[in-house]
Amino acid sequence: MSSLGAQTLYTPEEYLIAERKATLKSEYIRGEILTMPRVNLAHNFIRLDIATEIHFQLKNLEYEVVISDLRVKATPDTSYFYPDLVVFCGEPEFEDDTLDTLLNPVVIIEVLSPSTETYDREEKFGYYKQLPSLKEYILVAQDKVHIEHYQLQEMQWELKEFHGLQDTLTLSSIDCKLSLNDVYIRVDFD
Repeated sequence: MSSLGAQTLYTPEEYLIAERKATLKSEYIRGEILTMPRVNLAHNFIRLDIATEIHFQLKNLEYEVVISDLRVKATPDTSYFYPDLVVFCGEPEFEDDTLDTLLNPVVIIEVLSPSTETYDREEKFGYYKQLPSLKEYILVAQDKVHIEHYQLQEMQWELKEFHGLQDTLTLSSIDCKLSLNDVYIRVDFD
């Protein structure tokens, strides 16, 4: 991830004005605007296959899954991110009437890229933890079979890791199951 204007800090309002006109996505942390890297085919396959599985299981329920173009705002330090997938419950809560910045995600899923892995695992997760609605955070490797599942349990984030295609990840906050075989069905690791 690279910073646009490393010396210049922007207000959240300045960021939103620029972002809503931009042709490329960027995220916002502590006044810095960070450009989003492009993703590869494996990243896209994983993201789409997870979204398809979740959407199918949540059909006709009170949950909705959306893919990467819906921004999420985290506070108390205002920051804006584009998770790979977001699940929210009931009516979406938005920052304003533009309806492009979600405030109430229940599940956030990030597909790890070499350039964003540390950022997603550490800094982003630190901000996501501040979201009162968030119950589960999932990190999905794209270069090997490996998923990290963080779940909020009595005010503590507990980690479970999955390494085998035969494994199944349970997203208890939305009553959904993800088979790792389905997550990685179209990824060629050779």
